[in-house]
Amino acid sequence: LTDVYSSSPALGRYFRSAQVVYSSNESSTVFYQLEFSVPPPTEGFMENTMNPDFIMNVLRQNIYDED
Repeated sequence: LTDVYSSSPALGRYFRSAQVVYSSNESSTVFYQLEFSVPPPTEGFMENTMNPDFIMNVLRQNIYDED
């Protein structure tokens, strides 16, 4: 995840770290905590760039690009 987000044109400059918060071998589930450095309030920044759907779509696009 570190490589995905640090190299993202949209999020790379804001990305700071990714760490595993929870991992289960039984269900192959992993929860990550992503840390971003957010600039001073800008109109629409949190609603658009830091939107959870947008952040997830950056990861999805990376997965699709690898296939």
